[in-house]
Order: sequence, then C-alpha cells, then structure tokens
Amino acid sequence: MPDFTRRGAARHMLISDGIRASAGRTPDKVAMRESGRSLSYARLVDRIARVANLVHAGLGLRHGERAAVFSANCLEYMEIVCGMAEAGVAAATIGPAAAPPEIRFIVEDSGARVMFVSAALEEVARAAAPSVERFIVIGPAYEALLAEASAGPCPVEVTEHDIFSVPYTSGATGRPKGVQLSHRGRVLSGYAMAAEHGCYTPQDRAVATTPMFHGAGFLMALTPIWFGGQVEILPRFDIDSLMGTITSFQATSAYIVPAHFAALFALPEQKRAQWDMRSMKAAISGTAPLPQATKERIVAYFGEGKLFERYGTTETSIATSLGPRDQLRKQACVGLPYPATQVRICDGDGNEVALGEVGELWVSSPYMFSGYLNLPEATAAGTRGDWFVTGDLARQDEEGFVYLVDRKNDMVISGGENIYPREVEEVILAHPAAAECGVTGAPHPYFGEAVTAFVVLRPGMHVDAATLTSLCREKLSRYKVPKEIRFVESLPRNSMGKVLRRELRARLIAESKA
Repeated sequence: MPDFTRRGAARHMLISDGIRASAGRTPDKVAMRESGRSLSYARLVDRIARVANLVHAGLGLRHGERAAVFSANCLEYMEIVCGMAEAGVAAATIGPAAAPPEIRFIVEDSGARVMFVSAALEEVARAAAPSVERFIVIGPAYEALLAEASAGPCPVEVTEHDIFSVPYTSGATGRPKGVQLSHRGRVLSGYAMAAEHGCYTPQDRAVATTPMFHGAGFLMALTPIWFGGQVEILPRFDIDSLMGTITSFQATSAYIVPAHFAALFALPEQKRAQWDMRSMKAAISGTAPLPQATKERIVAYFGEGKLFERYGTTETSIATSLGPRDQLRKQACVGLPYPATQVRICDGDGNEVALGEVGELWVSSPYMFSGYLNLPEATAAGTRGDWFVTGDLARQDEEGFVYLVDRKNDMVISGGENIYPREVEEVILAHPAAAECGVTGAPHPYFGEAVTAFVVLRPGMHVDAATLTSLCREKLSRYKVPKEIRFVESLPRNSMGKVLRRELRARLIAESKA
C-alpha cells in the first residue's frame, strides 16, 4: 500500500493525519464531492502536501503566522486549511458574507499577509483588505501554483498543540475575537463525535451544509473523511439541495441547524414526502436550541433514534449532547456533557448553585480553545483556570442533564423580574401556525423593558396576536406574557442560522428614540 504518513506523526497528531491514514487504507476511494466534482483520498493528500509546500517555500510564510481564507464552501477549502496547518500556518477564516469592515479587521488583527480567496469574492477582498500582500485566487491561478509546488514532506516541525485555525466570533459583545483552535482539540473533538453519534465509519456518508469558515462547519466536513467515509459539501444552504442530496447520496448523517429545519417544515407535506430519509443514522443539530415542537416534527419525519442535539461554543467545541432516546423525554434540554467534558452551573462569584437552580454554565474539556488571538485580557476574563465561562444561563437536573435557559445578555428584565426569551419562544412555537419566533425586550417607561415577540408564520397558515397572547397567558406567569406580538417576514440571523435577538432589540431601541 502507498505510504501517506507525515514525518513526525508518531509524536504529534495533526488534523491532516487522519486523512492521510484513510488514504493509506483506501487511496482510490472518493473522499469529498462538491457540485459534481470529487477528490479521491490519494489526490486530497497530494494536494494538502502541495499547499503546505506552497505556503512555506512559495509564499514564504513561517511557523506561527496566519493567512486568511475568504471563500464559500468548496472542494478546495479542506486542502487549503489543512495544507496551511501542515506548514505551521493557521487559517484566519472569513465568512463569505462578511462586510468590508469585518474583512479588514480580521486580516489586520490576524496579521495575514496572504489571502486565499474565491474568484467570486476577489474584487471585494482586494478593496477591503489593502494590507494583504498576495491574493491566491481559487481557480486556474491556484491550480498552476499547486502544480509547481512539491508534493514531498514539508520541512516544518508542527505539534498537536500548534494552532490549526482562527475562526472569529460574531462580535455579539463588541469587536470580533479570534478563537485559536489547536490540532489536538480538533482531533479529539472528531473522536468524541464518532463515539457519540455512531455515524462516522468508512461505510458512512455525510452531507456538510454549514459554512466551513465556522469551527463547527469545518469539523462537520472533516470528521467523515478523518474516519475514512465520504462527505458531500454543499456550497450554500438550500433546502431542496440538502434534502435531495441526502436522498441521492443515501447519506447516513447531516448537520442540520434549527433554521434549516424551519425551512424544511415550512414546505408542504407532499413536497417533504418526495425525499427518502431511510438511509439516515443521525440528524445532528446545533448552533442554537431546537424548539421542543420542532423536535417532535423531526422525530416524526426522520424516524425515531436519529436526532442528536448538541450545545457548544466556538471556544469549547461541543459541550453537551442530547441523544435520540431522550429527545421527547427531556423537554427543552441540550443533554449530558460530551465525552471527557465536565460542566458546572455557577453564580456570579463562581460558586456552584444548588441542583435545579439557574446559573452560568462553565465548561472544561480537552477540546477547548487556546485563548483569543491578541486578547490576553479577554482570555483571562472568559476563563477560570481550566474552565471556560460561556455566558449562557443553564440548570441541571438530578440525572445530570443540562437545560439551556438562555444567553445571559439576552435576558429581559421587566418590572424587576428576570425573563428568559427562550421560555416564551417555546410557548409561541407550540402553535402550529408559528414557524419561527424571536423574543426580546423593548424600552418601557414603567417596567424598564417590555417583552416583545417577533413571529414568522408558516406559509398558508394564520393566527392573530390575541390568540398567541392567550396561549402565553395559559402557560406563563403574567409578567412573562408579551406586551406586543409582531408578525414579520423573517428574523435576522447570523451565518450559522442563529436568531440575532440583539438586532431585534436594537430595532426596538431605535424606534423608541424616533
């Protein structure tokens, strides 16, 4: 069999080493597909090696530096990021929908002198990032450089503790922060996923739906091929493409975030019936909590024993998981701690609260980040020794299951009472006409904040505000009932589909000042 091993792999496991091991077993097997194109394992490993040598010898980047990657999902994304990392250069990843100020900030904060960019984004990149010395445009120019680069061992010593990539947070609490992720943390996250979900064997096939610039999106594309399976990468989310690919590819797993499920169940039943989900072992959800009503629809559509809901942050990787057998038994729950993960629920002074009480969720695991880039103060503020303070409010039951109450910064304080938006959203989403919901606080002269709900209705269905208000009165304490319910066409979301309550709140604040 061909030898695809990397020098030093016996001492330190890098992200690409799993791909190399899979290539050693099945070199001619297709590892990745995208838009009708494909790469075998042998070809993927060859291209990873060429990128590493291009970065080191051709572009002159050195161990510990960073280069930017600005592209939508594509076949080349994996080889670029893994190849850079084999040369000791971490990828500062930029979302394809990023605005020019964000692009410029990430490039300058990361110190990236080189950017790998898709042809469709080249013009935007050149205008937004004048400090970049060289743009490598994915396409013919990139292929010419690869053809000239060596496929031999890259002469750079890289350890598993070195930084693999630097995705940037969304900046919900200020400037975006570069989250430094090590090879070790990513490799161990992949092993934990394989143990938890049971859908990453050489016989399995996955569909990667979420943006690869995000930590979770990249991991969901990487893990299937790390263990010798196959992955189909979707350039962008489209519900017809996703469901059609699961059917035609006979996928055994897919990462489907709550916004994707909302799009699925907004479709007519007869359209959903045309797709075949029998091959699926695991429908994995994350990035935002799944409403309980949506969970019930997922189980009914995909079948029992298939839904996994995960909770985590870019800093912690996956922290908890709720498996199929507990989806309907544990209401509004995100599950048990992930393998090798510990959690605490603490008060503001760092003391663990009593069982069942709400506190801030702390997480400790071998998957955690290596600190924020250039921000030692922020790293110190967000960590307590080996623990990361998530900023999420949660509680834990007597069986150890974690219930995510809400984001600390999203909490509404009305008349001195703390109100968690998710609790209100769950009640509204239980109505069959409500497809999506976002709850926040509007400025109020007497209460301080007034609970306000933004609701997106399912196509062809109707419900009025009075009916939803009445439903809330039946299920919630009086102070939690929305003072206003607004019907909207859509909700603001980030690149991973998470509802941005802060934008809803900002809209209400602007209105109050008008």
